[in-house]
Amino acid sequence: MAEHLTIRSLHGTGALRRADRLLREIWGTRRGDDPPIALDLLCAFAHTGGYVGGAFLDDELVGVATGFLAAGHSLHSHVAGVAEKARGRGVGRALKEHQRDWAAEHGLVAVSWTFDPLVRRNAFFNLTRLGAEVGAYLPDFYGPMSDGINDGGPSDRLFVTWPTAQAAPPPVQEREGVVVVDETGAVRDAEGAPLLRCATPADVEALRTTDPAAAGRWRAALASGLGGALGRGYRVTGFTRSGWYLLARGGAA
Repeated sequence: MAEHLTIRSLHGTGALRRADRLLREIWGTRRGDDPPIALDLLCAFAHTGGYVGGAFLDDELVGVATGFLAAGHSLHSHVAGVAEKARGRGVGRALKEHQRDWAAEHGLVAVSWTFDPLVRRNAFFNLTRLGAEVGAYLPDFYGPMSDGINDGGPSDRLFVTWPTAQAAPPPVQEREGVVVVDETGAVRDAEGAPLLRCATPADVEALRTTDPAAAGRWRAALASGLGGALGRGYRVTGFTRSGWYLLARGGAA
């Protein structure tokens, strides 16, 4: 029998403790690690008009997303995660769409969040599948993090927004551009080209375990190549299935 997926807002201490336990499991939080989000904040968000949503396959909680009201009549999605056994089954997308619908129902114009620009699958999901728009590259945004997933190094993030009234994202057009970070993680000179391409590592989460130094070099490369380009006025126009950020300068299409 096929499992039934439902998304609903979570309320009450019992449900929020269940959400806390799931997030710790997803992050692999060990004793002494910081949790992805403190239980008291989950309770505060739910009680004061913030967003705490849960994804259920039948009666089993398999995903959680949380957010708080932010500037510009928006919802900032602070933490979201899906249990490993439920990945690839549309749970993450259903959670994000529920979050966007919730924001629209509360008169908000956008949902924002941050993500690690090195994590290829997140970049593809956020930018290509959802169509979120990159607003800024934020160096070491959270400071060193010891939560079971992040490696304690610089916590660089991309800040993205997703309008609540947005239609389906257009397909990514894989055009040629000057490479600013190549597939080895080497940084190259863009020389003011109108179109740029920036590579990402295939699996930075595994690389942090097998070769932390290489993961650190990739972090520095994207800070210089991607972050530098955004700082010079380029904008991200898409992310390819093969792991490349596409950027255009100014009004270039």
